Amino acid sequence: MSIELRKHFEKITPLTDQEFDYILSHFTTKKLKKHQYLIQEEDTVTNDYFVVKGLLKASHIDKEGKEYIMQFAMEDWWITDYQAYFSQTTATLHINCIEDSELLCLSLQNRDKICSELHKIEHFFRRKSNLGYVALQRRILSLLNSSAKERYEQLLLQYPSLFQRVPKTLIASYLGVSRETLSRLSS
Repeated sequence: MSIELRKHFEKITPLTDQEFDYILSHFTTKKLKKHQYLIQEEDTVTNDYFVVKGLLKASHIDKEGKEYIMQFAMEDWWITDYQAYFSQTTATLHINCIEDSELLCLSLQNRDKICSELHKIEHFFRRKSNLGYVALQRRILSLLNSSAKERYEQLLLQYPSLFQRVPKTLIASYLGVSRETLSRLSS
C-alpha cells in the first residue's frame, strides 16, 4: 500500500525514504467490502482517505430518498466528507464502496502535525486542495452550462474506466440525468 501513496506524493514533491517513512507512520489502513459504508450521514468524520484499491462514491440523499452523487474516488484519489473533516463535525454525505476497497486513513490531527513539520507535505496538500477547488468549479459550471450529452462526453473522455466499473444508474445520478436519458446518450 505504501508504494502507491509514495508515488502519489512524489507527483508533486520528492521525498527521501526517511521522510516518507515518517509520513506513512501517521496513516492507518482500512479494508472495506463492496456496498459497505465508509461514512454515513451524522457520523463523526475523523479521517481523510487515500484510495489504494477499489472504488467509492460520495453522495447526498434528499428527504424524498433521491441520491445525488457528488464524487467517485478510485485508486490514487482522496475521499471524505471534507466539510465534516475540516470542521470536525458530523457528516452530511454518505460514502460507500462500489467495489472492495483498501484505504489509507489520515486523521486531521496527524495531517496538521506532518504539515507543520514538513513543508513539502504542507505544499502537497495545498496543491491537492487547489486542484480539488478547480475540479469542483468545473463540475458546478458543467452542471449549470452543459447539456446532458456534453456532460456525458466529458466524463467519458476524462475517466473512461469509470464506465467499465460503475453501474449506469450511478453514472446517471452523477450526471444529473435519468437512467433512460443515459441510455439514449450512450447509444
